[in-house]
Amino acid sequence: MIDWERVQELRSEIGADGFAEVVDLFLDEVEAVVMGLGGRPDRVEEDLHFLKGSAWNLGFRDFGGACQQGERMAAAGRAVEVDLSAIRETYSRSKTQFMGRLSEFTPAA
Repeated sequence: MIDWERVQELRSEIGADGFAEVVDLFLDEVEAVVMGLGGRPDRVEEDLHFLKGSAWNLGFRDFGGACQQGERMAAAGRAVEVDLSAIRETYSRSKTQFMGRLSEFTPAA
């Protein structure tokens, strides 16, 4: 579900403080898009593209894959067939797993 090697790689690339900022930004921006997903059917492909890139950057492997599949469907004119609730559920499960280990990658407050 989470690519922990990618998480560690990103943290190593940008440092602990930078990583904490990226996580905060990711959670704010991605959460907003996930919650609004499907509210504008003309933006489904664009929203899924954004979510896919954000997800893979932070190691959310399964969520990114679900977004990629939905993005491809939307690009093929099948946006109404994309299971947005499954994408939201994958995000929720991924976030729970990620948050459960986040303290391993961030500085103590």
